[in-house]
Amino acid sequence: MDWNIVEGNWKQFKGKVKTQWGKLTDDHLDVIAGKRDQLAGKIQESYGITKDEAEKQIKDFEERNKDERP
Repeated sequence: MDWNIVEGNWKQFKGKVKTQWGKLTDDHLDVIAGKRDQLAGKIQESYGITKDEAEKQIKDFEERNKDERP
């Protein structure tokens, strides 16, 4: 998945992100605004995990949604 697609269509992807990481609030998602590094930081903060684990989860998310189009 090209993260530029996610960033450019953040409103359409917010629901999928919220489903994957339910602890993230709408306010978090608004601040993230499709920025991958911001998402990693908020996942790390909200779930108390390492940066590497957050990156792994994002990569898994990308793999599961690689064929998605908004």
